[in-house]
Formats: sequence, C-alpha cells, structure tokens
Amino acid sequence: MTDQSTDPTKDAQGFSLKRSLPLVVLVALIGAAFYFDLHSYLSLQTIAENREALTGFVAGNILVAVAAFVAVYIVVVALSLPGGALLTITGGFLFGPLLGGLATVVGATIGATIIFLIAKTSFGEPLAARAGPWLEKLRDGFRKDALSYLLFLRLVPAFPFWLVNLAPAVLGVGLGTYVIGTFVGIIPGTFAFAFVGAGLDSIIEAQQEAYNACIAEKGADGGCSFALDPGSLLTPEILIAFAALGVVALIPVVIRRLRDRKSAA
Repeated sequence: MTDQSTDPTKDAQGFSLKRSLPLVVLVALIGAAFYFDLHSYLSLQTIAENREALTGFVAGNILVAVAAFVAVYIVVVALSLPGGALLTITGGFLFGPLLGGLATVVGATIGATIIFLIAKTSFGEPLAARAGPWLEKLRDGFRKDALSYLLFLRLVPAFPFWLVNLAPAVLGVGLGTYVIGTFVGIIPGTFAFAFVGAGLDSIIEAQQEAYNACIAEKGADGGCSFALDPGSLLTPEILIAFAALGVVALIPVVIRRLRDRKSAA
C-alpha cells in the first residue's frame, strides 16, 4: 500500500491528481469552447439561415436528428455554454413541443449529471472530508430534504443552471436523488420553452422581415441585428408559476421541520 505522505499525487486532505483529472479535462474543454466561440453558433440567426436544411433533415431522419440534438444538448450543458434556452426552443421548433421537450430533458439531465459526477469525485468528497462543522451541518440539513431542495432550485429560474449542477456535489446529494430532482425539476421550464419553440417559425419570419427592412434602410453596416433574447420569453406570469411550483416543492421540508419542533417540545 502506498503511503499517502509519500504519494506526490495526493495531499493530506484527500485531493489527488487522478481524481482531479476529469475536472482538468472538463475545464480545458470549456476553455477551448469559449476560445473558439462555439456558443456563437447557438443563435436565432443561425437557425433562421439553416431553417430549410434543418427541417428537411429532421423530416427524413427523425431518429438520427433527435439523437444528434440530445448529444448537442449534453455537450452544451456539460461545458456550461450559454444558449441552453434557445436550444430548448429549437428542440420545440424541430420536433414539436412534446418530443422536443422530452429530448431536451434527457439531454440536460445527462449533461448535468456529468458535471455533478466530476465535481463530486474531484472536489466534493475531498472537500467534505476536510470541511469544518458549519459545512457539515449545512450538508446534513440539505441531505435530509435533498429532493425537495433540489426541486426548488430547479423549478425557480433564479439560480444559474451550472451553479445548481455543482452545489449538490458539495452538499452531499446522492446520485439517484440528483438525477430524479434534475429530471423532474426541469420539466416545467423545458416544456414551456419547447411550446414557444413550436411557434418559432412565425417568430423567425417576423424577425427576418424586420432584419431585411433594417438592412434595406441602413445598409449592412447599419448595426442591424437578428436575434431573439430567450429571457424575454419568461413573462411575469411564467416566473410566478415557477416560483409557486418551487414553494410547493418546499412544503415537505416545512412539514418536517414543524413535526421535529413538535416532537422536541
């Protein structure tokens, strides 16, 4: 058995180069993706310019198209690239709200799980081993109602998706709970955007007309833009609905706390 004190790949706190290798690779891939500006391809203009080619390919190769879409979504989520909302809308546009929404949920869950596993093995478990009482107390509290807390974080669109992917790894959430909480928690928002995507064709036509009119009036260098901010699709009504769902997810936690206090009294 190798003595930890003489193993240069591992320090006294349990961190090791072998454990950290997946994280190093992931960070390198994220850096490369941003360096080559890959997320710039996830734009409404790209979809509009390739609309006929995309819809034609989907019509003749539905299974391959869905598999490719899921693979792209996994990469986007795993590398924490911006554009997930627009990609979800694209799924609804290409495959319809139901199939597009399901493909998105599957791809996003797998991508998020990849990040979770890398974070958990690379620094989540070693951090827990060296954590002080305050973090251990936080971990214990989170684990007791992990599913409810995770559903709340997923349902309420106030937390960055990448952050919710990482936090449970540090807070000791189990893999099964994480997968279920992620899969179920992203369903409402995903299908909301997928249904918007089902009407994307008319949105593209309207944007295309406005863009062409701008070019005709101001020229190619006139600052005309062809873009849709997916965040603008989150109406106050949708945000309120998501917040309400998040509150519902926390009801079991409140009930448990009340019962614990009653028992203690």
